[in-house]
Amino acid sequence: MLKLTRYQWTVLFAAWLGWGFDVFDGLLFNYVAPNCVPTLLGLPIGSPEARQATLFWTGLLTSVLLLGWAAGGVIFGWVCDRIGRLRTLLLTMLLYAAGTAACALAADIWMLLAFRIVASLGIGGEWAAGASMVAETVPEKKRVEAGALLYTAAPFGLFLATYINMEVAGDWFKDTPETSWRYVFLFGLIPAAAAFLVRLFLHEPERWQKAVSHEHKPRIAELFGPHLRRYTLSGFLMAVIALITWWSCNAFIPVVSSGLARSAAEAQNLDRAATLAMVEHWKTLATTWFNLGGLIGTLLTIPAAKVLGRKKMFSIYWALSAAAIFATFGLDLPPQTRLYLYFIIGLSVFGVFGSFTYYLPELFPTRIRGTGAGFCYNIGRVIAAGGPFLVGAIAARGANTAVEVLFYVGFVPLLGLAFMPWVIETRGRALVD
Repeated sequence: MLKLTRYQWTVLFAAWLGWGFDVFDGLLFNYVAPNCVPTLLGLPIGSPEARQATLFWTGLLTSVLLLGWAAGGVIFGWVCDRIGRLRTLLLTMLLYAAGTAACALAADIWMLLAFRIVASLGIGGEWAAGASMVAETVPEKKRVEAGALLYTAAPFGLFLATYINMEVAGDWFKDTPETSWRYVFLFGLIPAAAAFLVRLFLHEPERWQKAVSHEHKPRIAELFGPHLRRYTLSGFLMAVIALITWWSCNAFIPVVSSGLARSAAEAQNLDRAATLAMVEHWKTLATTWFNLGGLIGTLLTIPAAKVLGRKKMFSIYWALSAAAIFATFGLDLPPQTRLYLYFIIGLSVFGVFGSFTYYLPELFPTRIRGTGAGFCYNIGRVIAAGGPFLVGAIAARGANTAVEVLFYVGFVPLLGLAFMPWVIETRGRALVD
């Protein structure tokens, strides 16, 4: 048992909701891309031209999302240390809810791009506020458990996105894929209601209030000063490896599963209705296994970090990530087997993120914790943005299928193993004020 007070549980739950809806809003596009992109480009859904365009635009829009996410994370991480954790949490939740819902009104691909940028700023900013609030509220000895539990909201967000898409696109409006994606985006408004509920029960952490009243305002440049430079580098290196790997794999789950399903449907001579049903089912299947693996992998960071330490934990997750990607996309496997292997990818590639909610806040003192954690976790998305774009662009040109291109993503976590000498161990360390 964590043995938290009622208020500490409330803070953890509020931050959990914020992060879960953050991921939910961020990934909705990837589910509707096979229907949304062709519709906005005036292409027949399911046609070879539509598939090619979907690969390219999924990569491009995901990369733009990551750039906006990075900007929002750095900006709102800094804002978080100035105006407070709670205010920033609420502001960012409202921003990404409005931006996502507005995507339902997009008349062309460029309007969709603009609305996704708005949403991405809020999505990027929410994490630092929630993670800092939890780290500064729960007892020192329970920070790892609370941080990992906070990140279980990510699989929840993906499960919710999967369910909403399955119900809306796969059931309610299954006969009108040209419009079903608009209704899916409207569900992005849910976090706005959650934000108002959060505001009723929380206040700013006392730790932050005390620090902000006695210290000078934080500056991003301090992260590169002699006292914090090595901590910033450690957090950045681990985050950027995780981000490149996760986004390169996850952004294309609906595209890969849709392509595998359509190929299987063609082999079975299924009609259009049966093909669309198989596509939605296989998207749900792949995402469910990925999310389930991510949930378990997130919780496993608790014993790994507490018993082995942060450095050994990262090493294990990077090695397993590489093996999972090479096996899933490199071996000659039946289509459905690849879907099931997304569980191992989720266990490693997704699971490692359970550590960042406690590892990054551990690296920085209170007065600059939001700035530092937000910078490390989000600035890496600028580099990570190249992953989905390259995968989508190469696959869309027909040089390789998405499955073949994704095989090479497995070399990214191997690079993470090479970075381990620069990683700082924080096991047993109290938060610095």
